Amino acid sequence: MALDSFLLDLLEDPVDHGTLIYIDSKNVLYNPRLRVAYEVRDSIPVLLPDESRPVSDEEHLAFTQDPTGRTTGQQ
Repeated sequence: MALDSFLLDLLEDPVDHGTLIYIDSKNVLYNPRLRVAYEVRDSIPVLLPDESRPVSDEEHLAFTQDPTGRTTGQQ
Protein backbone atom coordinates (compact mmCIF):
# COMPACT_ATOMS: atom_id res chain seq x y z
CA MET A 1 0.00 0.00 0.00
CA ALA A 2 1.40 3.40 -1.00
CA LEU A 3 2.07 6.10 1.54
CA ASP A 4 -0.38 8.96 1.78
CA SER A 5 0.60 12.16 -0.11
CA PHE A 6 -0.02 14.28 2.99
CA LEU A 7 2.40 12.13 4.98
CA LEU A 8 5.01 12.27 2.22
CA ASP A 9 4.84 16.07 2.29
CA LEU A 10 5.85 15.98 5.97
CA LEU A 11 8.64 13.40 5.93
CA GLU A 12 12.33 14.25 6.10
CA ASP A 13 15.47 12.31 6.92
CA PRO A 14 16.01 12.07 10.70
CA VAL A 15 19.79 12.52 10.35
CA ASP A 16 20.35 15.35 7.85
CA HIS A 17 16.74 16.67 7.79
CA GLY A 18 16.71 16.68 4.00
CA THR A 19 14.23 15.24 1.52
CA LEU A 20 13.86 11.54 0.81
CA ILE A 21 12.82 9.60 -2.27
CA TYR A 22 9.87 7.28 -1.74
CA ILE A 23 10.13 4.18 -3.93
CA ASP A 24 6.71 2.54 -3.68
CA SER A 25 7.68 -0.58 -5.64
CA LYS A 26 10.51 -1.31 -3.18
CA ASN A 27 8.66 -0.05 -0.09
CA VAL A 28 11.56 2.18 0.98
CA LEU A 29 12.38 5.79 1.66
CA TYR A 30 15.83 6.60 0.29
CA ASN A 31 18.30 9.34 1.20
CA PRO A 32 20.63 9.73 -1.81
CA ARG A 33 22.96 12.09 0.07
CA LEU A 34 23.76 9.57 2.81
CA ARG A 35 22.99 6.52 0.65
CA VAL A 36 20.76 4.88 3.24
CA ALA A 37 17.32 3.32 2.87
CA TYR A 38 14.56 3.23 5.45
CA GLU A 39 12.00 0.44 5.32
CA VAL A 40 8.26 1.07 5.17
CA ARG A 41 6.41 -1.60 7.18
CA ASP A 42 2.63 -1.90 6.90
CA SER A 43 2.47 1.65 5.48
CA ILE A 44 4.50 3.00 8.42
CA PRO A 45 7.89 4.59 7.64
CA VAL A 46 10.58 3.31 10.00
CA LEU A 47 12.77 6.42 10.14
CA LEU A 48 15.15 5.26 12.84
CA PRO A 49 18.85 5.71 12.03
CA ASP A 50 19.67 2.36 13.66
CA GLU A 51 17.11 0.64 11.42
CA SER A 52 18.42 2.14 8.16
CA ARG A 53 20.56 0.13 5.78
CA PRO A 54 23.39 1.13 3.46
CA VAL A 55 22.66 1.14 -0.26
CA SER A 56 24.97 -0.27 -2.94
CA ASP A 57 25.98 1.68 -6.04
CA GLU A 58 23.58 -0.42 -8.14
CA GLU A 59 20.66 0.26 -5.79
CA HIS A 60 21.53 3.97 -5.66
CA LEU A 61 21.33 4.16 -9.43
CA ALA A 62 18.08 2.19 -9.52
CA PHE A 63 16.47 4.30 -6.77
CA THR A 64 17.48 7.65 -8.26
CA GLN A 65 16.35 6.67 -11.76
CA ASP A 66 13.08 5.00 -10.77
CA PRO A 67 10.32 6.86 -12.64
CA THR A 68 7.84 6.15 -9.86
CA GLY A 69 10.05 7.68 -7.15
CA ARG A 70 8.52 10.65 -5.35
CA THR A 71 10.47 13.22 -3.38
CA THR A 72 9.21 13.93 0.11
CA GLY A 73 8.69 17.40 1.55
CA GLN A 74 6.48 20.27 0.51
CA GLN A 75 6.13 20.37 -3.27
